[in-house]
Amino acid sequence: MTDTLRSIYWDLLKILPTIIVVNIENLFTYKRLFRKSRIDYFGEKIQWLKLYGNLEKYEKYADKYKVREYIKETIGEQYLIKLLGVYDKAENIPYETLPNKFVIKANHGSGYNIIVKDKASLDIKKTNRKLNKWLREDYSRIKKEKQYKNIKRKLLIEEYKSDKNDSLLDYKFFCFNGKPKFIKIDFDRYSNHAANFYDTEWNLLKLKEKGYENYSKNFDKPKNNKEMIKIVNKLCKDFQFVRVDLYNIEGKIYFGELTFTPASGKHPFVPLEKDKEIASMIEL
Repeated sequence: MTDTLRSIYWDLLKILPTIIVVNIENLFTYKRLFRKSRIDYFGEKIQWLKLYGNLEKYEKYADKYKVREYIKETIGEQYLIKLLGVYDKAENIPYETLPNKFVIKANHGSGYNIIVKDKASLDIKKTNRKLNKWLREDYSRIKKEKQYKNIKRKLLIEEYKSDKNDSLLDYKFFCFNGKPKFIKIDFDRYSNHAANFYDTEWNLLKLKEKGYENYSKNFDKPKNNKEMIKIVNKLCKDFQFVRVDLYNIEGKIYFGELTFTPASGKHPFVPLEKDKEIASMIEL
């Protein structure tokens, strides 16, 4: 979808009632309309949460700025990526004092990220227009994910992080009833995007996400996997369902985010029998 079409589609989503958007997304994902009396699939459980799950209660965890305090209190500040600045509008960002590499994020939604690897080549005017556009958007109206509804919108500048190959793997722990059950890792996200799923003992699962193939190369269990599991157990213990995202860079673990409505319920697991099995772990 082009940026123009995406913008038109998002403008349409803003004015449509949640139940209509949920039906559009469920029809696209599972080829059937959403029915409250017939909730079988993982994505349908996510759609139910958007409609009836009182997601507003997760605001401080969904806020990419406020959640930092929760991380400090729960696992310690050492797991946070260094924050270089927080701003209410793009024009306040002091680009001249920032390092050559950094990351800009908006705190009130998903996908609001700009990775800067060479500051000299950054078009600041164009970047600021995009950032201010993000700040004007109510992500909760677009995606009907109400955990973002009351967030005071800000721009965060974080330290740039990468491994020795200048890449960054995201370890996504799917947690149910306060316990991590399986892990998703995305590979080659910007070229030949693939994904693998593992259990917490690092056994490869026969599971896919629709639209993505499994990663074919060998990928060893991180040496600090037990530390990651320990961290995730602390972060997910109070939630019936949450996805805890961590980074693991050359043996150093960093917090990514807490996600309550992954992919807005639009990325089913394959085969669908497994999707149903995973869905059964979310009690409505």
